Amino acid sequence: MQVTINVNGEDRSADVEARHLLVRFLRDDLGLTGTHWGCDTSNCGTCVVLMDGEPVKSCTVLAAMAAGHEVRTVEGLEGPDGLDPVQQGFIEKHGLQCGFCTPGMMMTARALLDRNPDPSEDEIREAISGQLCRCTGYLNIVRAVQWAAQHPAEAEQAPAQTAGSAA
Repeated sequence: MQVTINVNGEDRSADVEARHLLVRFLRDDLGLTGTHWGCDTSNCGTCVVLMDGEPVKSCTVLAAMAAGHEVRTVEGLEGPDGLDPVQQGFIEKHGLQCGFCTPGMMMTARALLDRNPDPSEDEIREAISGQLCRCTGYLNIVRAVQWAAQHPAEAEQAPAQTAGSAA
């Protein structure tokens, strides 16, 4: 079946099987490998993307279900003026170690800050509670989101070349 999904602001189409998962559409068909595939059971959250602004685990969404919707991946965070505040926050506060959970964490953080630009620590922890990180203990991830909430304009001016390990 032919599906067309708006991914990071651009309509993207492909022929897929009805059972084709969104994570596979993004990674295999579009080459957007920032969205990670982790547990294959929807427990880890590494595959989180935004669909119509809401975080979804792309390993639980069929590509056909996403047809006609807007999907934003970690590759779509950086804007023309530089890094997204969430990306810069992860750099500033060392919110990543191995980086495997980072794209999903960033997308969840972006959705949270879009809904609530000044979340409490408890609200941040609640937002990321559906995602696993085996390296950081979450403290620096929470601090990264707090930094992003406190410095939205400054991060957007950060040079793009610092995004390498954070995106």
